[in-house]
Amino acid sequence: MEDPELALGILHSLHAGGIPLYIDDFGTGYSSLNYLQKLPVDYIKIDQSFVANMSRSKDSAMIVRSTIDLVRDLGRKTVAEGVETWEHWEQLSRLGCDYAQGYFIAKPMPAEAFQEWVENFIPPVPSTEFAH
Repeated sequence: MEDPELALGILHSLHAGGIPLYIDDFGTGYSSLNYLQKLPVDYIKIDQSFVANMSRSKDSAMIVRSTIDLVRDLGRKTVAEGVETWEHWEQLSRLGCDYAQGYFIAKPMPAEAFQEWVENFIPPVPSTEFAH
């Protein structure tokens, strides 16, 4: 980010070329609401620290819920990182999170195992399109 104007131009070019862009670990580090306005991103990834604590911490749950609502209102999609339990899955589904990633869905695997996993994957909640 030494040259923010150049970086923004490159991001706009990638986005215009049909490449989806993500903000990773939203809510931590250098992520800010300012990025949501300026960057041509399609997805906001909610940091796993908030997801992991949302069942034990009202503050974390409120941050996750508020982030999902804000991102949806801005016309973008949410991805929850670190989904490791059925409880996480259900809570995020109820909150309207668009996508999830984590060990509850699948552990890291070699590329050659991915196609077989996709063919055999049964979402934990078949009635929703949450499992992407």
